[in-house]
Amino acid sequence: MVGAVTSSPAAPHTLLLGRYDGQGRLQYVGRTTTLARAAGAAVAGLLAPERRGHPWTGWSFSAGWGSKEKLNVTLVEPGLVVEVGVDVARDAAGRWRHPARRHRARPDLSPTDVPHVTSPL
Repeated sequence: MVGAVTSSPAAPHTLLLGRYDGQGRLQYVGRTTTLARAAGAAVAGLLAPERRGHPWTGWSFSAGWGSKEKLNVTLVEPGLVVEVGVDVARDAAGRWRHPARRHRARPDLSPTDVPHVTSPL
């Protein structure tokens, strides 16, 4: 599900994705490739502003695998589920090493429909 975006929620550039773990904590799992303008506009209408107590408040996100550069992100309410295609490569924390390809938003699903994140292999 989407927990944050780069650029603005009104015109997202990339989506930062999370999945809940077995203890109910939203874990960052990766981000999408750059969204085409039309795809960003379609997702923008489905994003909700962050409420108090977002699970990623105070976190910083790397601009790329192995990069020290930090992303400028805007937190959003983690409720929108998106369908993505991912490479199977994961880092030591279990995050996807390569950006996910956004296929479509799934407003018909709730965060509880998404399987919990599993421990790294």
